[in-house]
Amino acid sequence: MGQADAARLLTTQFARTLQAPFARALRDFRMVSAGDHIAVCISGGKDSMLLALLLQNWQRYSKIPFSLTFLAMDPGYTPAYRAHITQNAKMLGIELVFFETNILRVVTNHAAEHPCFLCAKMRRGHLYAQAKALGCNKIALGHHYDDVVETTLMGLLYGGQVQAMLPRVQSKNYPGMELIRPLYYLKEEDIARWAQQAGLEFLPCGCPAATRQENTKRAEIKSLIAELSVHNPQIKANIFHAVGSIDVEKVMGWRRGQDEKHSFLDKFDS
Repeated sequence: MGQADAARLLTTQFARTLQAPFARALRDFRMVSAGDHIAVCISGGKDSMLLALLLQNWQRYSKIPFSLTFLAMDPGYTPAYRAHITQNAKMLGIELVFFETNILRVVTNHAAEHPCFLCAKMRRGHLYAQAKALGCNKIALGHHYDDVVETTLMGLLYGGQVQAMLPRVQSKNYPGMELIRPLYYLKEEDIARWAQQAGLEFLPCGCPAATRQENTKRAEIKSLIAELSVHNPQIKANIFHAVGSIDVEKVMGWRRGQDEKHSFLDKFDS
């Protein structure tokens, strides 16, 4: 399949499961405004490639004037890996703007056993900096519904905190920059079906941990959720909605940033 076929699937076979929830997320969270210049961050996987096509469609058919730059970071890929990303993008009609970093070398040297946190943090900083240099005011990432659910549960079980992967985030280090997640409502299984129907082949992550994905905390959480979902199909939905409807009257404490902290005892007389 080519660009037209892959894009056509989004308005036919996958209109209800991909196109509609994508549009709903943009509207619900007011992600795209007139005059925006969005850097669509292309990792080379199915999520970011789908994100690029959906935003292209939104740019074409919505009445909102905004511009797109498809930004691809090379953190130290092999030539073959980078060529595969370029080939998929060309087939889908996505014109990539590549830039190079040494992230894979750095994380291999300093966090070889658990590289994901450092890698993600460095990637985010480089993407913000490059996007701002290109005149963008937003970066769009391909995190989807399942990422949101898994990250929420990971934070609770391994981080000891209740927090959500938000659909919009204002950058603290890059004033005027914002991160958006337009795939917020899209299910991973539906994205995988689209990629299969489109005849697209995507390589696994090119990071040092790619060969041991089964040992990561995220893999553990994914397996746990799958096991629980066998008996209760609403598990994912319950986790997803839980962090969107927290009753602060029924929590032990909450904070805003590192300095402002509150306790349920605040409402009692000292």
